[in-house]
Amino acid sequence: MRWLPALLLLAACAGYDGRGLVPGVSTAADVETVMGTPAERRKGLDGESVLWYPQLPYGRVSYAARIAADGKLIGIEQRLTEENLERLEKGKMTADQVRDLFGPPNKINQFPRMQREIWTYQMPAVTEWKVLFVQFSPDRVLREYYYMDDPEVPKLPAGQFRR
Repeated sequence: MRWLPALLLLAACAGYDGRGLVPGVSTAADVETVMGTPAERRKGLDGESVLWYPQLPYGRVSYAARIAADGKLIGIEQRLTEENLERLEKGKMTADQVRDLFGPPNKINQFPRMQREIWTYQMPAVTEWKVLFVQFSPDRVLREYYYMDDPEVPKLPAGQFRR
């Protein structure tokens, strides 16, 4: 039982943000040791792979650990950002491209009468929590997206911020 405090300390240090991992030095195995089993693995460009660590709906982050073809960590990025929202292109992007940009969604709903599949991502924000709804047509092309205050989260009084 002398090892229990050390184990608890090690568990407290493990995290989904990859703290302590070093690009170019840490390996894919190191990433999984620190961050756990990824929710999804996707192929990237030039033999790169991406390990996804979404913390949806309540964590409102989705970490992408990019691994080079040689198995070394390139970097870890939080992908649920307003900068990435600006990269969305209606009528041009595919569902795969959106998934490569934001990672696995929190929810996928089918709306057959609308001929739409809608992905939901809870997004972080400075003053109010946001939600992103991304709509795809049957050909898997991005048709519409909506970025708005999260209707499931109560509004804060003026001047207060979420942390």
